[in-house]
Amino acid sequence: MVKGANVALAALSESTDSVTVSLGWSSPDGDGDADVSVLLLTADGKVRSNADFYFYNNPAAEDGSVQLLGQAPSEVGTEDRIQLDLTAVPADVERLVIAASRHRRAAFGRLDDLRLGLADSSGEQLLGFAITDATSESAFVFGEIYRRQQEWKFRAVGQGYDTGLAGLATDFGIDIDDDEGEGEGEESVLPGLPDEESPDAPTAGHGLPAVQGTDPQAVGVPSRSDGPSGTPATKVLIPAQPAAPEPVPAAPSRLRTARKKVTRPKTPRPSLAENDTWRTARLFPATTLKSDREREVRATSVLLSVMAQVPEFGRRLTAAFGAPAGRMENFTEVSLPHGDSPKRPDGVIRVERAGRRWTALVESKTNGNPLKAEQVQDYMDIAARRGYEAVITVSNDVALEGSPLVPVKIDGRRKHKVALCHLSWAEVAFHAKMLIRHEGVANPAHAWLLEELLHYLQHENSGCHGFQNMGPAWVPVRNGIDDETLVEGDDRATQVVESWERLIRQVCFQLGGELGVKVLPVQAHRRGEDARARRTALADRLCADGRLSAEIRIEGVIGTIGITADLRVGKLRTSTEIPAPEQGYPLSWVKRLVRQLAEAPADLHVETLTDGAVAGPRGTLEKLRPEPGDLLPKDSSRITGFRLSLSKSMGSTRGNAESGFIRSVDAAVERFHTHVIAHLDHRAARRA
Repeated sequence: MVKGANVALAALSESTDSVTVSLGWSSPDGDGDADVSVLLLTADGKVRSNADFYFYNNPAAEDGSVQLLGQAPSEVGTEDRIQLDLTAVPADVERLVIAASRHRRAAFGRLDDLRLGLADSSGEQLLGFAITDATSESAFVFGEIYRRQQEWKFRAVGQGYDTGLAGLATDFGIDIDDDEGEGEGEESVLPGLPDEESPDAPTAGHGLPAVQGTDPQAVGVPSRSDGPSGTPATKVLIPAQPAAPEPVPAAPSRLRTARKKVTRPKTPRPSLAENDTWRTARLFPATTLKSDREREVRATSVLLSVMAQVPEFGRRLTAAFGAPAGRMENFTEVSLPHGDSPKRPDGVIRVERAGRRWTALVESKTNGNPLKAEQVQDYMDIAARRGYEAVITVSNDVALEGSPLVPVKIDGRRKHKVALCHLSWAEVAFHAKMLIRHEGVANPAHAWLLEELLHYLQHENSGCHGFQNMGPAWVPVRNGIDDETLVEGDDRATQVVESWERLIRQVCFQLGGELGVKVLPVQAHRRGEDARARRTALADRLCADGRLSAEIRIEGVIGTIGITADLRVGKLRTSTEIPAPEQGYPLSWVKRLVRQLAEAPADLHVETLTDGAVAGPRGTLEKLRPEPGDLLPKDSSRITGFRLSLSKSMGSTRGNAESGFIRSVDAAVERFHTHVIAHLDHRAARRA
């Protein structure tokens, strides 16, 4: 599109109820960045209130109409994505303005490839708009989506502001207190933000101003870039990172006492920084990584070095593969002869104990890059010939029983057997969380190393984010369910079931790492039934009713959490069943249950389970709070328990974007556990 042009979204695609807008740019010297924002305007061209301004510190609307998804590297630089649900936009909002600004009024003319792209809900790119005339402007309106005769249209605007974010915001009715200006490192602030240098400013326990919810009147105007390092330069309220723990004095040499386990402090220490634009120095930086090869080399080296230096961590990862407990030494980029040309695995793990050596070759992948069967086959042959014990693959994929990630041929004539093992990056992060947050390690410096490793794995640029793609069969299966053309026996349905199982296993890793307990998927299968047959049966069920179902069990929690994705209606349902106490009165049971759910969402669905032929009473928590007795059966049926369930819309795309299916499942399980499961008295149920 060219500047000033407009187009109806419905003319470009049938799936424009939800769209993804991407703003991109590149910096020749690598020190440029910008912050995106969205403003909701009424017919008079003004916002209704400051709450209609979405930016870095106010990234999402409660109604789901606007979600800032954050930055991601692109082929030519950086891309910032915005998810817009046009069906949820309030009726009195006529325009959605999409803009970006630079810190300290830096000029957009110093950035290259300024561009806007718009994709529909299926991920198909519909339009693009490039800004080629940027000079001294420090803020830009890239484009706007507006209503015209009950349909949504897009206009390529490309209007710049020399007055920066303050000028852009005030032009649309945002109240800006510009007494400080945007001069030497100072920021304009929205009304109500306490001065971070004021002695009267409330703090959140770590020397930073306290955030009062997500009200944009209580947070700073966004700006994330400040010079070559791209460090935050706004009143962004993030916890200060703890410094490396001080060494614990050694015990007397004559005594052998148990050393205290060190875990990460729950409350971060106050930062020594003069202001919150300073970033803690990191042992494993990830901001400069640009290519997949760089990510793979860095991730392998970081992982293997921490495994060798933190014995508890190295032992956790290798014990399941048959490695002995001993001195570990790891290597990267090793060259091993094989045929006409040497092979170079990403790493080698070697453990020595009592003169015996255990050796494993390591092949790793990051982002969505799959493992290559020919590479793994070569390493298996080399390991068998040289007498090594294992080949370990590491990637974002999750291994399943009966469904190998790569097909490998084993030469049965060889006496020496080589084990093929797999680690998901999500599993690596799980073990790191368990040690530094729950179980502890013996050495304070080791706890700090694990903290640095975890920070690296969770960095958006590391490429180690776990399972992040439902696979190429996802869209055809979803479309086949919608138009009722998917039939039993379709192999694509089996592929989706396998991806679903991988996703559930990753959900278990994430939840278990946060809670510090075992969280495992419940696999219901008949005796003697292999995994492939079980998945085939689940795939046939998916073709018949359009649903994916799973259960997870949390250690110490009565019952399981059920997860159901209904692809026909686009809904995710999380549920659990709790048994009724064996003592007391039914009215006391329901009153106690409602009290325990005081912090639960009002739309939580509660159903009474009975032994009668007729289903028990049911209702939302909002209606049951004033009248808990409505859960009691009208007849004489005996109450056997209660079913609690929450429903939410699910993402449709196959990838790991904020609007994708994977993120929506993660969010649904986290919400259900945080607001429902965590408040139930499982000890009382266990005593009963």
